[in-house]
Amino acid sequence: AQSLSVAVVQNTFSLQKWQGFTTATCEGNCGQKLDSCSCHPTCTSLKNCCTDYKEYCVEIFPYSGSIFGGMDFIVLGATFNKSSQIVCRFNNNTNTLGYVDENSRGHCISPLLYESGWIPLHISSDNGTTFSRAGAWLSVHTGKLDSQFKAILVNSTKWQYYGTPNVGGALEMTWNTSLVRAERVNIELWGYRETGKPYSDNWQGEWEYLYSLGKDQPNSGFFSFVPKPAENGFSSWELGSLRVSPSTYPDGITDKDIWVLKNVQAAWTEDHALAWHLEKEFRQNSTAWALEKCVAWDQLETELPNFLAEIIDCPCTLAQARADTGRFHTDYGCDIEKGSVCTYHPGCVHCVRAIQASPKYAAGQQCCYDSTGAQVLTADSIGGSTPDRAHDWGSPPYNRPPRIPGQSHWVYDVLSFYYCCLWSDNCHYYFKHRPSSDCKHYQSPSTAVVFGDPHFITFDGVSYTFNGQGEYTLVTSERKKLTIQGRTEPVNGTTIKATKLSAVAMQEASSDVIEVRLVSGHNGLEVLQNQKTLSFTEQSWMDLHGVFVFSPTSTNVTVMFPSGAGVEVRLRERTMTTTVLLPEEFRDSTLGLLGKMNGDARDDLVLSSGELVANYSNPEELFSFGASWAISNVSALFTYDSDYLLDTYYHAPRHEHSFIPVFFAPESPEDPLANQASQICSGEGSQFCRYDILVGRSPRMGNATMVSFQSHISLVNDLQPVVSCGWLSPPANGKKEGTTYLQGAKVRFSCADSFTLKGSAERICQKNGQWSGEETSCVVSSKNK
Repeated sequence: AQSLSVAVVQNTFSLQKWQGFTTATCEGNCGQKLDSCSCHPTCTSLKNCCTDYKEYCVEIFPYSGSIFGGMDFIVLGATFNKSSQIVCRFNNNTNTLGYVDENSRGHCISPLLYESGWIPLHISSDNGTTFSRAGAWLSVHTGKLDSQFKAILVNSTKWQYYGTPNVGGALEMTWNTSLVRAERVNIELWGYRETGKPYSDNWQGEWEYLYSLGKDQPNSGFFSFVPKPAENGFSSWELGSLRVSPSTYPDGITDKDIWVLKNVQAAWTEDHALAWHLEKEFRQNSTAWALEKCVAWDQLETELPNFLAEIIDCPCTLAQARADTGRFHTDYGCDIEKGSVCTYHPGCVHCVRAIQASPKYAAGQQCCYDSTGAQVLTADSIGGSTPDRAHDWGSPPYNRPPRIPGQSHWVYDVLSFYYCCLWSDNCHYYFKHRPSSDCKHYQSPSTAVVFGDPHFITFDGVSYTFNGQGEYTLVTSERKKLTIQGRTEPVNGTTIKATKLSAVAMQEASSDVIEVRLVSGHNGLEVLQNQKTLSFTEQSWMDLHGVFVFSPTSTNVTVMFPSGAGVEVRLRERTMTTTVLLPEEFRDSTLGLLGKMNGDARDDLVLSSGELVANYSNPEELFSFGASWAISNVSALFTYDSDYLLDTYYHAPRHEHSFIPVFFAPESPEDPLANQASQICSGEGSQFCRYDILVGRSPRMGNATMVSFQSHISLVNDLQPVVSCGWLSPPANGKKEGTTYLQGAKVRFSCADSFTLKGSAERICQKNGQWSGEETSCVVSSKNK
């Protein structure tokens, strides 16, 4: 796909006639570069915007909110008349009414959506006749939404166990009063359900207003109530969310005013199991009620397609799971970095989810680990990891089950867990259909890194230094349609003959182009999507087109592609450390500065011409190798939004031939930095550290280089393949000790009274992936026959 430097829309620019002359306008042309001016996102920094750019190519604040809607946002830059009748259109099919405030600023309220990610936004000021302004809205999965943007269930576990033995009393919720600008509010219950035959064309999800828990309440940011079983059949709704909305709007909803009422400023709680409003039978005997539901779910599952065969295998260890960032991401419901609060996985300290949904059924994978780092399996523990019929985070094209973010997962994977495991003790039904995937067939990704001034370690472990100035291909895979490019610049103007990585740009197939670069001053990282800067001030995770981006801090960015490729960028001492992780499917398909990934270091460095580097220890030969991977203007993925970038890279040779770096670190006892280099740089990787101190003239950079090198070595160690022999079952009429199944693990068996053990009492996982000994069984003792 072409980057957005090429006009998104190929029509000719429109002209606006005013007072006898014509001027180019951005109305209807956002994203384009016109002949006389620009409506492209780069125009602000290049100072070539059309005069009405900010009027028509709008930014909004806040730019994100819950998938449930209700966020009031301001249209920045544009001006409106008091008489303007504002309508916002989301994704070209969902309209909401807006308004003009006392400062002539336009507002709209985000609608209830059934998808996450950046949603195209068009704004009308003539009551929907024309939509002349264009922008985008970020719709966020409730589990990933920053807590400042949602109402909070105080002691959410109590809410979801309410009515089970010994759980009762008042329930409480809180919210930020600024989310609802009203003196008095209503507390409404909304329910979610899915109708139609699963996997058919009429399978639909729907949110519906049910009833109000409180009307005309003070907007104090706090509400408390004692739940009662729902009446009028509402207890059949078992999944829902509470909405806090202004009491000036009518209570309830009808067909004729659904458009207005759904789109009022509001604060929503997370979706949750509505235990607290279920029918009286649930409170009278929650275990029996839940068992009946569990059995019905068990029957339904037998009629649905088997999705287990197409989901990815789990990593074998916690270290692998946390390191494989291209394919797995922390499950916010069980995070070791946040205290390991694992409500659904007792005994675990951390879980991860497969980032991508499975291709056909949009299923998800979850993998959980205990404090020893071992995977926990449902066959051994209620806390074990479970696969999901519907991926929790949803998957493109969203909008319909099982791809609706969050809710489809609740309906098919979470409510049933409550029925079978949490509200009753019948987990065997659940685990029959949601067995943990073990790791017998898991394959770790390979990893390569660029760091320091800049130094490279390839996928097959070849390390070298290349100090070219320009833009180069780090990784290209024609088979997997992945391209990752790197830009280097001199370390300190022209005084030091060494360079460092200052930007990486990447794309897979027709995905958005993602660029990560040093900000001015080199004290942070900036992320661009199709040449437009992304802000992570409100959300740390973004679902984009064909790619996910996670940036929890301004110094830490992870990019994840559908192939499982991952790119981690870390800011260390004003330099970028860039790590690339590629799954086994990339074997024998990569070229570029990070090498030929095939497990053979001898043919790792291949010039773009196909010629092999003969001598890895010859810096001049390595320099020629690096220079051969300079990119062209046609293939460049980078953004050129300053005169410096245009002059230095776009209008200049992509490899600056006049820049000849220092190839060897000078070794002079008189060098004032010699002692510091000796103190900081020791052991493996010290040659890179010494170069950055003695050539780059920076002990702090040398220290950062050692940190990056050691981090890479740790990552490689964490991703080392391990041998798994697979799960062993306890014998009938017996039991086993041991729940780890990796090489060296021992599992011991014993039999119940009146039974004799036949086979091996102890089995050991061997390096060939097979268990030692013979299969174990418990037979009736001869004396009892």
